[in-house]
Amino acid sequence: MKVISIINMLRISWKQKSKLNIKPGFSLFAIALCFTFLTNACGFGFNRSLQPLRIGTISFPGYDIARYAQTSEIFKQRGLKVEFVLFDNSQDTSRAVIRRSLDAAFTTFWDVMQVDPGDSKPVVLMTLDISAGADGIFAKPEIKSVADLRGKKVGAKLGTISHLTLLEALKLHHQIKPSDVPILDYSNEVAAQKIKEGEIDAAVLWEPVLGETANSIKGNIIHTTKQVDSLVIDTLMSSDKIVKAKKAELKQFMLAWFDVMHAVKTQPKKVFKAVGKQLGQSGESFANDYAGLKKGDMTLNRRMFAPEGRLKSAKAEIVELLKSDPRHNRVIRQDVEIDSTLVNEAIAEWKP
Repeated sequence: MKVISIINMLRISWKQKSKLNIKPGFSLFAIALCFTFLTNACGFGFNRSLQPLRIGTISFPGYDIARYAQTSEIFKQRGLKVEFVLFDNSQDTSRAVIRRSLDAAFTTFWDVMQVDPGDSKPVVLMTLDISAGADGIFAKPEIKSVADLRGKKVGAKLGTISHLTLLEALKLHHQIKPSDVPILDYSNEVAAQKIKEGEIDAAVLWEPVLGETANSIKGNIIHTTKQVDSLVIDTLMSSDKIVKAKKAELKQFMLAWFDVMHAVKTQPKKVFKAVGKQLGQSGESFANDYAGLKKGDMTLNRRMFAPEGRLKSAKAEIVELLKSDPRHNRVIRQDVEIDSTLVNEAIAEWKP
């Protein structure tokens, strides 16, 4: 806005000043004060550039989909500069957030509930997806169902999403206690290799390793998260201190995420091809990996973040499952905050 325009809007004629009994000196002071306020507002409010975001992630289809926001320049259009920092496991991403070396992380709700203590509180800000077939249990040919796992050696990384998937499966068969199933503390890739070598009876795996293992050796997928309203919930998490410092950036990130979800709905082949190219696979291959997830669009986030929504009940169920099998040796966080403020604002503001 031009200076002369501001002054014209604030100018009071001598006739008006006379009627209002306003002294000339006060009028000039008021104009100067208003001009200073408007100048500062333009400089510090409306044109403030957004700070960069560093987001921790692992190699997983539900997280990799966000790569589309970079190739399509969605982040750039939202005024964001985003750096994805790749980790080997999601526990390390949430730990890095609490230590303030990352601004946020893609990680599971399950992992957030076990993150190491620090000087800040973990905050769940948005739901990225819910597993609906992307995680499962692969077993030797002679094992036909979860009920057959009693006394069998199962490969699963304790305290991780693999452990949760196994506990969910066992809960469906109430006659099987977690203590009835010996767990070998193996990562996703190691468990897949061990069952190929015949050293274990079953392995808890996630895509794409689950499908690759099933295609490479004889056996049965005896359970997947498609059979339950799964607690394998992927989230965007941060800490209370970072959220306070970077509200604007995090909300723009959520708007960019919803842009990606809209693109997945309206032009899926284009999205999957672009992301698959970055990962060194075909678009069709990535589409198959992503198919086992309920995508974290606005509809899902409304359900998850409702006052009595799924995240609230999931939190209680996760605590119950963690207590049912203490072999994870992790401290259960009771102070995890489910903050719906920013995601609800983003949902209200988003436009196609």
